[in-house]
This record gives sequence, C-alpha cells and structure tokens, in this order.
Amino acid sequence: MKRRRLGKSGLMVSEIGLGTMTFGTQCADKTEAFRIMDHALEHGINFLDIAEIYPVPPIKKLAGLTEQWVGEWLKSRSRDEVLLATKIAGPAHGWFNPPVREGNAAIDGHHIRLAVEGSLQRLGTDYLDLYQIHWPDHGMRVEDTLETLDQLVKEGKVRTIGCSNENAYGLMKSLWIADKYNWRRYDTIQNNFSINNRRFEDELAEICERENVSLLPYSPLAGGVLSGKYNTDQIPADSRFHHYLTNGAPRQKQMAERFVNPTSLALTAKVLELAQELQTHPVTLATAWSMHQSYVASTLIGVSNFDQLAPILAAADFEITPEIITRIDSYCAEFPYSMG
Repeated sequence: MKRRRLGKSGLMVSEIGLGTMTFGTQCADKTEAFRIMDHALEHGINFLDIAEIYPVPPIKKLAGLTEQWVGEWLKSRSRDEVLLATKIAGPAHGWFNPPVREGNAAIDGHHIRLAVEGSLQRLGTDYLDLYQIHWPDHGMRVEDTLETLDQLVKEGKVRTIGCSNENAYGLMKSLWIADKYNWRRYDTIQNNFSINNRRFEDELAEICERENVSLLPYSPLAGGVLSGKYNTDQIPADSRFHHYLTNGAPRQKQMAERFVNPTSLALTAKVLELAQELQTHPVTLATAWSMHQSYVASTLIGVSNFDQLAPILAAADFEITPEIITRIDSYCAEFPYSMG
C-alpha cells in the first residue's frame, strides 16, 4: 500500500483510507468492526476517518458511538500505528441539524473546543492527526473557526486541519484568511467524488493542485451504486438506499434519489461492462479510478461487513491505464452529472 502526503503537512497516509460511518448501524457487530479494522491495518491502511456524529444515519442516542468503538479497538494497538481523522459537526441551522450539543451545534471556537475534547475522550487519545469541519457555515466569520483550529495545532491537540463538503468559494476564502493571519491552512478537503459524481473537477480540483490541498474523496463507489447492486429489477431490501426510500426522513429520501436514478444506473451499467471486460471487480475499478487522480491523498472507503474489503484492497495493485481513463471519460460524457 503506497502512502501519500496530506497537503503540505508531514502526515503520510495510505492511498486507501478506512471510513467508519457504518460502525454501530449497518455494521452493528462490534467484533466485526474490530475485525475490519485489524484486516485493514494488516494490509497497509494506516488512516481511519471518523466523525463525532457517526454512525449514520445520525441520531442522538448513537452519536459518538463510532468514536467509542475505534477508541476501544485502539487500546490493542500502538497509537503511532494509526492516523486518526475526525470531524466536528457543522452548524445546526443549515441543511441538517446534527444530534449533538442539544441541537445548537456551531463551528465557532466554543463548539470546536467542546467537540475536540469529546472526541479525544471517546477515542482515548490525547491528540488527533487530522481535524475537519464536517460542513461549512458561509454566513459566519471564517476567523471564528480558523483561529481556534490554529490554536489547537499549537497546543498539540491536533496535528493538521481540513474541511469537508466545501465549495470553491469556501475553500479559497479559508485559505486566504489563514494566510492573512499566518494561521494553519487547511491541508485537506473531504468531498463526495466518484465516477458517478465528478463535480469536484469543475473548480475544486484546480484549487487543490495549485494550493497544495489534498482531496480525501468519500463515497468513491457512489454510495455502493458502482458495485452494481442497484442495477437490478428491484433495489436490494438490505441496502442503505432501500432503507432511506422506505423509512428515511425527507432528506434521506432525497439523497437516495440522487444516488439511484436512471442516469446514474445507466452510467454504472457502462462501468460494469468495462469491469467485466477487464476481468476485475467493479469495486476495484471504481476505487482505483479515484486513487488515480493526482490531487487525491487517500480514497476513503466504507464497508458494512468484512467480505466487502477484498475488492477494495485489490485496487492498490490495479493499474489504471490511459485507455481505461479514456473509456470512463467517454461514459461520463454520455451521462454527465449523473447525480445532478
């Protein structure tokens, strides 16, 4: 497993990172979660991504459970073996009110310090390798966020910082403010990016290249769609999006319809045909395509059971050739913006 640098920091992470948002819900067995983390580490993955609101879907009684599980697992490991990334929930008044701090979440200094201390306690560590803003608040002063993050780096509680679900304006504004006050810059941005969702390439990819910010793409399988499991007559009853469509809140139903729609399934069908031609698993192909991008540091994958790891890990040895890139580009041109 190769390693890549996070931005301009000193942190070198595995080119595949383990996302943990399923630990506690879809992966409800703690023993299975520990087995997944053990296997990932044994195969070269040294980077775990968490969040204070995990597992998903986030609810108050479970918020923080994933961090607790990771903290328990970490007791059997050397802290230096693993690079831990976690996130503070974004503001309560936006697209989603996170189930933390009694529905009053914010990303100012007060809430950042509360969130950091909570994560450190649940993870059983005295520092975080990467601390991220889960989603932004473009109506507040950027200084109120960045000043506290810079202080946490100076205090040794956080090694470096990043943003998530950010747009071009928000990323550049944050970098400019950090430069203005000589504060720590964001080294990473964690956004949705896959063959089925290439919007990151419109503006953010150039910013990452020019400003030395690393992308940590989440959902490289487009929520599992690129595995091919939704290219069937019926959505699998045990799948996340079946649950969202039948029992989910309005926001979750909207999300499911964005990921699983006629255009995304048509594009996925092309990818499945290519994977069959290449005699490889579509999960391997989709993961390797994400890893191939020059501005990507670590492609974040998530699994709900141990057996899902094998085709993901195989991506570390799969070569993405110029011909494969050309073929995938042609499919995406035929079905542009398949997730809207």
